[in-house]
Amino acid sequence: MIASRHGTSQLLEALGDAASRRPSFDHRLKVVSYSMADRVYLDWNATAPLRPQARAAMAAAWNLLGNPSSVHAEGRHARRLVEDARSAVAGAIGALPRNVVFTSGGTEANALALVPGLRAASGQPVQRLVVSAIEHASVFSGGRFPSEAISIVEVTSSGVVDLDRLRAVLDSGPVALVSVMAANNETGAIQPVTEAAGIVHAAGGLLHVDAIQALGKIPFDIKAIGADLVTLSAHKIGGPKGVGALVLGDGLTGLEPLWRGGGQELGRRAGTENVAGIAGFGAAVKVAMRGESGDAVRLEAARLETLRDRLENGLRQTAGLLVFCADSPRLPNTTLFTAPGLRAETAVIGFDLEGIAVSSGSACSSGKVQPSHVLEAMGFGPKLAQGAVRLSLGWSTQEADIDLCLKAWRKLANTLLRGSDETLLERF
Repeated sequence: MIASRHGTSQLLEALGDAASRRPSFDHRLKVVSYSMADRVYLDWNATAPLRPQARAAMAAAWNLLGNPSSVHAEGRHARRLVEDARSAVAGAIGALPRNVVFTSGGTEANALALVPGLRAASGQPVQRLVVSAIEHASVFSGGRFPSEAISIVEVTSSGVVDLDRLRAVLDSGPVALVSVMAANNETGAIQPVTEAAGIVHAAGGLLHVDAIQALGKIPFDIKAIGADLVTLSAHKIGGPKGVGALVLGDGLTGLEPLWRGGGQELGRRAGTENVAGIAGFGAAVKVAMRGESGDAVRLEAARLETLRDRLENGLRQTAGLLVFCADSPRLPNTTLFTAPGLRAETAVIGFDLEGIAVSSGSACSSGKVQPSHVLEAMGFGPKLAQGAVRLSLGWSTQEADIDLCLKAWRKLANTLLRGSDETLLERF
C-alpha cells in the first residue's frame, strides 16, 4: 500500500503531481469523475463560490475600454465602476470611501498596513509591531517592520488574545502598531478587538484588524470597534480572487505605498486598477450586506449557527471527539474538530472521496504537513494539532448538506480512527 511504504504526505505529493497531468496519461491513480452537483462544499473559510451578481458585474466591466485614470468618457465610465465599489466596501464597515485602498488581495492589504511611521492625527509615529499568536501568515511576516521590532502576544486556551499580556507588552516599549484579527480563520474564535482597541489607544498606539473572515459573517464597524486600519478580501464573501482592500480610519497618516508609480488610489497603491475585479468585489459586498444596517448579516449568522450546531451535535456522537473553541464566541459558520487517532490529511482525503470538500487545520506546503500554529499557541501539542479538520459553511449550505457530511463522517470514522489509513488509501 502507498501509506505503508511512503506515508500520507508522499501520497499528497503524488496526488498534487498527478493533478497537473492529463488523466489519459496517468495510469497509476484511479480517476474519479463527478459533477459538482454531487458534491458538498464545506470549505467556505478558504474561499466562497463566486456570486452571480459579482460574475455579472465583472462581465460588464470586461467590456469596458477605458483606463480609470483617463479623463475621456470611456475612462470616466471605468472610474465610476471603481468608485461605486469603493463606496460599497466603505459602507459595509462604516468607513469613508476615500479611505478605501484597493489591493490584489488580503495578503497585500496586510503588507501595506504593517509599516513603521503610521500615526493618528495627534499621536506619535509607531516604531514597533505587536501581533497576536494566531494571526495569518501575512501578518506574522511583519510587513515592513524589521524582525527585531516585532513582538508576539499569547492567546488563552480558549483561542482569544490575552489582553493582560497585551497590556504588559505595550507597557514595555515604544509606541506600537498592534494587529489582532477579528475572527480566526481556523477555529472561528471571535477576538476581543474592541477591548484591544481601548488598551492600544490608551498606550498611544494604533490597532490593525484583519477582518477578512468577519466581513459578511458577523456585524463589523470600523468606528464602533475603534480600529485604525482594517483589511478585507473579496473572495471570502463571493467576490473574485485576487482583490482586497485596506481601509483606513479617518485622520491616519504615514501610510507608505509598497511600490511607487502612477499615483493611483490617491498615491497609496500604484498601478492601474483591476476594474473588473473591483467591480466584482463591490457587487459581492452589496449582496452580502443587503444594506448597511447589519440585519441581513445577523439573520444569515443565525441560520448558519443553527446548521453548525446540528453538525457539531452529530460529530459529538463519536467518542472522544473535540470541537475547538466550543465555549468561545465563534463565527457562526466554523467548526474545527479532532478525535483520538485522527490524521487530518487522511481525513480530508476521505471526505473528498465521499464527495465532501473540507480542509485541514494544518498548513500544507509541498506535501509536508505542519501542525497548526493556532492550536499550538492555544497549548495543544503537535500530535493533536495535526489532527484538526475544519468544516466551514456558507450561504448555500442546507440541512441536507450537513446530514450528508455526518453520514460520510460515520462511514469514515471506523477507518480513520482505528490507526490505519490503508483501507481508505487503497481506493486511490
